[in-house]
Amino acid sequence: MFQGYTQGAIDFLWGLKLNNERGWFQAHKEEFLTQVDQPTRELAAQLAREMAEAFPKLGLELKVSRIYRDARRLFGRGPYKDHLWFSLRRPGERDSAIPCFWFEVAADRYGYGMGCWDMPPVTMAKLRAQIDRDPAPVEKLARSVKRRGEFQMEGQAYKRPKGDPGPLLYPWYNSRQIGFTCEHNCEGPFFGPELAGQVLEGWKSLVPQYKFLCALAAAPEPDHL
Repeated sequence: MFQGYTQGAIDFLWGLKLNNERGWFQAHKEEFLTQVDQPTRELAAQLAREMAEAFPKLGLELKVSRIYRDARRLFGRGPYKDHLWFSLRRPGERDSAIPCFWFEVAADRYGYGMGCWDMPPVTMAKLRAQIDRDPAPVEKLARSVKRRGEFQMEGQAYKRPKGDPGPLLYPWYNSRQIGFTCEHNCEGPFFGPELAGQVLEGWKSLVPQYKFLCALAAAPEPDHL
């Protein structure tokens, strides 16, 4: 069971952020394994189990990131990621195009949420068509997130707005992606087992939005798209 992170996890991640090279990492690898990797995997396994128990029909699959960057995509950066993340998602060929629940830990923060990093344009077109046809279901989802107050909606906006359905749905209508993010400083719940409950309750609150995005992606394209 997950018992919380320690100050050692923060110290390691700050050290890696400032010393992102192989020699430093090898000298501190045991700290990574015990202070960062192990608790992250314990948290991931616990949340995956509890989400499966609460929502068995979602068919979510756990994926934990590796600390090593893809050597083909370093782009002048060090060989290691300075953060660690895991996600729960349905199996698929293009992971970045599939909505998922996620958690991330870095030196100065932790965050969690749900969304899609690489939403296909056709999916966003179907969302706009849904809003044009019947905005009420999307308004209900938007109000639910706003009322809870835990998550901020994120998504790169189109340079030219697609339309104006009103202030509540404007970001839904004019974004390239849909995502909901909550970030905290590494304090309080971060150091105890209650972090698992915090993330779990946040994820549970986003299940209706998750189901909507999955259904939207699977829906046939309207004739006018």
